[in-house]
Amino acid sequence: MSTLFLTACSDWQSALHAHGDNARKIFDLIWTFGAVAATTWLLTVLVLAMALFRSRPPEARSPLQIDPDQERRLNCAVGSATALTVVVLIALTTGSFFAGKSIASMSGSETVTVRVTGHQWWWEIRYPKIGSLQAIVTANELHVPVGESVKVKLDSLDVIHSFWVPSLAGKRDLIPGRPSELTLIADKPGVYRGQCAEFCGYQHAHMAITVVAESREAFDAWRSRQDANAVTPSGDEERRGQAAFLGTGCALCHAIRGTPASGTVGPDLTHVAGRRSLAADALAMTPGALAAWVADPQSVKPGAKMPRIALSADDLNAVITYLGSLE
Repeated sequence: MSTLFLTACSDWQSALHAHGDNARKIFDLIWTFGAVAATTWLLTVLVLAMALFRSRPPEARSPLQIDPDQERRLNCAVGSATALTVVVLIALTTGSFFAGKSIASMSGSETVTVRVTGHQWWWEIRYPKIGSLQAIVTANELHVPVGESVKVKLDSLDVIHSFWVPSLAGKRDLIPGRPSELTLIADKPGVYRGQCAEFCGYQHAHMAITVVAESREAFDAWRSRQDANAVTPSGDEERRGQAAFLGTGCALCHAIRGTPASGTVGPDLTHVAGRRSLAADALAMTPGALAAWVADPQSVKPGAKMPRIALSADDLNAVITYLGSLE
């Protein structure tokens, strides 16, 4: 149970390890609210201890006996505590308001724009056409240049999701029919894990997103690789795998640019082998994991929309070989 409460405190998915301007403003709020709460608790315990220590035994005075001076002191103490509580609440609310306003004001100078769409249970990521580079579609892995503002446009096509990369920014809900956006800034290279933060169904816990922050040169190189169509099969095994992929239900749900496969139900697989994970970070990107996912996705992620496709052992191995070549 403790693991669930500390999900956002691990290094690569942590609101306490801020690596961007937005995240640092939220981090400051966390510590401010935490310090005020801790101080309030300590003062309350101290006053309670003083009251218990100074109280007289019941038999020492009559229950009806009233000390006017003590009553005035108590009324003054209660009134002062109430006033202080109101002041603290107003101060915290004001601080939260201006922090949110500051985060919102950071938009407008973005160098990269990307659209992220939530599905049950994976993230579709679209980079728009830029100059000679065509629009590209990938899944569950968002690449951004370090030190630059990235506008993330958010929407959902099924239920309410919530985009949350705690080391880089706060949460933003994805409500069907109501597009929203936020700004990400990563100030150091690294891999940051995000998570859907709104219960969206059976596999909600297995709907992660990875943000890869890299230098502008590395980002441009990655963008150029993604711009290319899928590689043409070079061996008999890969050609057999492509034929099996196109001849079964796989091509009805997935797209692979440069082939007849143009499905939009599932993730685009044009460069699937170049990603770090499978099934929204449910599995590592390894040949064994890829084979397990293709052979029986319901055993890995029950309830996922990807059905089990009947493939012979030879066809399964060929499909895995083919998909493994798509980097």
